[in-house]
Amino acid sequence: MRIFIVILVISSILSASLLDFSYLSDAKDAYSQKEYEKAEKLYQKVEGDTSKFNQADSLYMQKKYQEALDIYDSISDEKLAFKRLHNMGNSYAQLGKIDKAIASYEKALKIKEDEDSKFNLELLKKKKKEQDKKEQDKKEQDKKDKDKDKDKDKDKDKDKKDDQNKDSKDKKDKESKDKKDKKDKESKDKKDKEKKKKEDEKKKEQEQKQKQPQESNQTKSQPPISNMEERKWQKMLNQKGVNTLMLPLNNKGENSDKKNPW
Repeated sequence: MRIFIVILVISSILSASLLDFSYLSDAKDAYSQKEYEKAEKLYQKVEGDTSKFNQADSLYMQKKYQEALDIYDSISDEKLAFKRLHNMGNSYAQLGKIDKAIASYEKALKIKEDEDSKFNLELLKKKKKEQDKKEQDKKEQDKKDKDKDKDKDKDKDKDKKDDQNKDSKDKKDKESKDKKDKKDKESKDKKDKEKKKKEDEKKKEQEQKQKQPQESNQTKSQPPISNMEERKWQKMLNQKGVNTLMLPLNNKGENSDKKNPW
């Protein structure tokens, strides 16, 4: 019975080994023909760090860098440490994670001196230096832009304040002008009123002067009292007991020393 069980175990092991060998052979052929997806799936069916490494490498060739990193990171075989760290450096570099890539290459070079790892490390350090310079230049430019924006804001505030001051000054000037115009108008109206009053008074005075000569002329133009009328008036006065001497007037209305016979 024990012999039968041992035979079954050995048969299973041999069967699994033959199957793994078949998977690995097919995976190797697929990888060489650049059928990386097929190779990855075949390597996945075989257990062991070597198969994991090849599976991760197949993912890397498909540009699935993060998935490759996850598998590389799960490999614990120290014999694969250098290659694992080198390939992790490559994957980090492809993802643009330069600091992690540099760290991986440096760890790999501590295990083994390798020209490819050294070249990649120097290349990334140079790239990082350029990147740091760009970041520094960007920070400085951002600071300049920020300072420029601040200056613009200050200029806007100054312009706004100047506009407010100008508006205030214009308003005061307008109020002052309106006040002066009003005062000038009131003064002009007053002068015009006084002038009109004087003109009216002068006109009235002239009218009165013109009227007086006319009245005088009318008086002068009245005909003198006739002798008959004079005697009539004298008779009326005598009848009332009033003795009045009347001087006869000549035709010109002037006193005459010559006595008329009554």
